Amino acid sequence: MKYVIGVDLGTSAVKALLVNREGRVCGEASRDYPLIQERSGYNEQDPELWVKATVEALRGLVSDTGIDGNDVEGMSFSGQMHGLVLLDGEGNALRNAILWNDTRTSEQCREIEAKLGKRLLGIAKNRALEGFTLPKLLWVKRHEPELFAKAAAFVLPKDYLRYRLTGHLAAEYSDAAGTLLLDVANRRWSEEIAGAFGIPLSMCPPLVGSEAKVGTLLPAIAGQTGLPEFMGVFAGGADNACGAIGAGILSEGETLCSIGTSGVVLSYRDSGDNDYAGKLHFFNHGKKDSFYAMGVTLAAGYSLSWFKETFAPEASFDDLLKGLEQTTAGANGLLFTPYLVGERTPHADAATRASFVGMDASHGLPHFTRAVVEGITFSLKESLELLRDAGHDIRSLVSIGGGAKNETWLQMQADIFGVDIHRLESEQGPALGAAMLAACGCGWFESLERCATMFIKRSKTFRPNARQAERYADLFRIYGQVYENTRQLNEELSAFRTS
Repeated sequence: MKYVIGVDLGTSAVKALLVNREGRVCGEASRDYPLIQERSGYNEQDPELWVKATVEALRGLVSDTGIDGNDVEGMSFSGQMHGLVLLDGEGNALRNAILWNDTRTSEQCREIEAKLGKRLLGIAKNRALEGFTLPKLLWVKRHEPELFAKAAAFVLPKDYLRYRLTGHLAAEYSDAAGTLLLDVANRRWSEEIAGAFGIPLSMCPPLVGSEAKVGTLLPAIAGQTGLPEFMGVFAGGADNACGAIGAGILSEGETLCSIGTSGVVLSYRDSGDNDYAGKLHFFNHGKKDSFYAMGVTLAAGYSLSWFKETFAPEASFDDLLKGLEQTTAGANGLLFTPYLVGERTPHADAATRASFVGMDASHGLPHFTRAVVEGITFSLKESLELLRDAGHDIRSLVSIGGGAKNETWLQMQADIFGVDIHRLESEQGPALGAAMLAACGCGWFESLERCATMFIKRSKTFRPNARQAERYADLFRIYGQVYENTRQLNEELSAFRTS
């Protein structure tokens, strides 16, 4: 039996997935690592811990499954986007990695907007947001100039991990698209953007496709993991790109709804010539010569976790979600907006905050639970409507993450989104997408589409209920008014927040 491994480098843990040629998951292993939060808004990690955790996970995967390591033919990677790892001329990390959820760079974002104006969207296809990589580079350049002067290159998190395992430095398009330094449509580093801010193009690593073989394991890594030196290591992709691959989002009309801590609506595109005016993210896909547009709800599943821990800490999520079956659409006139940590799409407003609207004495825990779940889903529908307005023909969605674990919530998604919702038989997320890239890189399949027919199965479809869909359309219209009617109030209330 031959295998490939997909490695997903997440924000809190790394996951390694062992998959055979039939697409069956034969084993998995994970190891976690801590965040470093020196002050409010700062989120960093020690990149050496990524390497240590990955080596341990791979060693555990081989040991626990009892396979012969020589039967593993390839490995590829998925990873958290936007993080900055600075390397010196010897390839050593100069400082902790600054992560995607670090918000210290607001001043640098305004600098980028002021200097580039509309050219930024024309080239990088995305607005300047704190999470992206270029603002982080500019922050280090300004606040740590001596360290920046030593920097010979920057890499993204999973690319650093791959470099440490193989000794070969490279970036691939889907992750590079999240730096604000890539000419997304033309798939090359932008000399114009880099030059505007004094970033030498020599700092940008060589670009390759997601299925490209970038090397083999270093002898020391092979010895520590039990994997062979000759095993092919492939470039991989950004976590959202790999998540899309692992859900089969590989052609026009295919769209993904992912409800985890944050929420994502992601839709495939063949062309890089789309203009979303900065309302949506637009990135290169892990599939060759392809792209995707994406809207983000910052506090999707997080809103439900916060609600449970605050108001029903003793309840399990399953028990809490029974409230969906005990209530009707609209939660008896109660609405929730999931803006606990600000919002990304469609408002891009860091100052806005969440609201319950319409509370009265008739509302109990089940109504509040339903309002939270409906609010999360309404927020994702706002991204869906932006995609539709931009010409995406959305015929159905694949739902993954926490929102796909409860059938009542899946039916709610069908009713609110107004399309069929597909659930996957076995959901493995970005790690499976990385494994699929390795499988194609090894020559097992002629294309990701062919690989998907073997690796991905849909288990159940939820179709919209016409009466419920009509009711939710009326509620969504009301929901859409809450942001504008609370925006000024939230700005004024910010003066009273202590953290």
